[in-house]
Formats: sequence, C-alpha cells, structure tokens
Amino acid sequence: MTFPETAKRVLAGPHRRVLYAFAAAATILVAGAVIHPGFGSWTSLRTMLVLASFIGFVGAGQMLVVLVGGIDLSMPWVLNGAAIVLTTSSLGQADRLPLAVVLALGTGAAVGLANGLGVAWLGVPAVVMTLGMNGVLQGLSLGLSKGLTCGSCASYAPEPLRRLVVGRVWGVPAELLLWAGVALFVTVLLTLTTFGRRVYAVGNNPRAAFLAGVGVRRVTVALYVLSGVFAALAGITLVAYGGQPSLGLGDPYLFESIAAVVVGGVSILGGRGHYVGVVAGSITLVAIVTLLQAERVPEYGRNVIYGLVILAILFTYGRERADD
Repeated sequence: MTFPETAKRVLAGPHRRVLYAFAAAATILVAGAVIHPGFGSWTSLRTMLVLASFIGFVGAGQMLVVLVGGIDLSMPWVLNGAAIVLTTSSLGQADRLPLAVVLALGTGAAVGLANGLGVAWLGVPAVVMTLGMNGVLQGLSLGLSKGLTCGSCASYAPEPLRRLVVGRVWGVPAELLLWAGVALFVTVLLTLTTFGRRVYAVGNNPRAAFLAGVGVRRVTVALYVLSGVFAALAGITLVAYGGQPSLGLGDPYLFESIAAVVVGGVSILGGRGHYVGVVAGSITLVAIVTLLQAERVPEYGRNVIYGLVILAILFTYGRERADD
C-alpha cells in the first residue's frame, strides 16, 4: 500500500474524527500558550492532563454504552456513591483499603448490572432506566449520609491511596499512568478481542448481530457493568485526589462524559468510535475551561463559549459526514 493510500485510509471515517479531536485540543493548547506564556508549560499541561483523566474514566464507560446506542445517566451518583463507600468503609485506615476499593468498585458493578438488566432484559429505555437509578442512588446517598460529607466520622481516603494517586513515577503523575492503563485496556478490548467485534456489531445493527449469533443482551449488560465500574473508579481517584468525598461530587461529570464522547468522534447512534478520540475529547474540554479561567471570563460566559466550541466541533463532524 502506497503512502497516499495509507494516508487516505487513516483520514477516512472514524479515524478522521479522532484526528479532528486531537486537532481541536492542539489548537486550544497552542492558542492558550500564545495568550498566556505559562499555559503551555509542563506544569500546566500536567495539571490539565490529570484533570482530564477524571473525565477520561467516566468517558470510557459512557463510550462503551454509547457504542451500542445506549447512554448512562446514572454516572454522577455512581461516582459519588463509590467515593462515599470507599471512605466510610475504610475510615481512613490503610489496612481496610483493599476491601474498601473492592466494595467501591463492586458498588459500581452492581449498579451497572441493574442498569444493564433493565435495559437489555426488561426493555426499559436507557435514558429512563439510568436516570431513575441515578435518583435512587442520590436518595440513598443523602439518606445514609444525612446530607453531610461525614467529615466528623473519619470519612477520608487512606494515605496509601492518596500517595498512589497523587504520587509520581519517574516524574510522571501516577494518575496519568492509571489513565494510560485504562486507555490500553479499552482499546485492546474493542479492537483486538471477539467481544469488541461483537460490540461494534450490536451498535451497527442489533438485529443482524442477533441473527449472526451474537448475544446482544449479554453484550449490553456487560457494557453497563463496565460503565459502572469506570464511574466508580473515577470516584475512587477523585476522593483520593481531594481527600474527602462531597455530595454532588459527580454532578459535573455527566455532561462532561457525554461531551468527551461526542467531541471524540464517537457516534451517538452507536457502532462507531474509538477511545483514543475520547482521550482527545477529555483534553479538549479541560483545555477550554482552563483557558477561559485564565482569561477571567465570568462563569456564565464560560458556559456559553464552552457550549459554542463543542457545537462547532460537532458541526464539523456533521459536515464531514455529509461530505461522505
């Protein structure tokens, strides 16, 4: 295959969208570096990447269910609930940390299983099922915590977990290495395994996938379980990063997880997209917010510009699809 043919193949379809997502992130980073000399420093970039990693975790789960035409609106309180479970079960004690992590991840998996069973086996629309589950989790969290963060009951992350997440390995934040591991896992799962091929088959045409022998319901349930686990992972890392959970901790990540997915070039209708694009989408979102904050743009202005930039990127995708 000649170089022009290879380049044309890379620039086709979903690969082109990934490049667009990285181009958007690079454009904003370069613009920020021009406007603010310190914006492009390694310290600034490192901070933005760490913040982007939290979006990347929830974006991984959101992408998986979007690939089969679903959506997970329960993420905010799965994240929040996992953070509360971690801190209240560990009580800040290192020897209780392994069990606390298992319980937190198990909470995410259990909620994902309930979502998946409701969507795949009971036929409840994904929006209704996951939004209802989000409300249930919010009520349980508020009830069990009595509306408090439990600061008076040693509700904080154990020090070994904080060192693991906030620490550095060869000068690189451990959080970024964890994100790289998640990116590798999701990429391998979707591109190099039979399960990944089944995911794309279900996303493109569930009926045809079923007739071809794919367990559509099982695949759907598995993806919602993974979505819950990734949301719980985000809760664990966020509480380790901040030290304590707070009610509403996961609220910003619902919109950001969906935005990172669509900005990353994943088709909201399913069957098309790569996690590498979600990584670029996560970086783009954080870069936009950081640049606007550096410019001292008021919050209402940040929200307007933030939305307009996302819409502009999606408009580009729409034109690209029309041209195809």
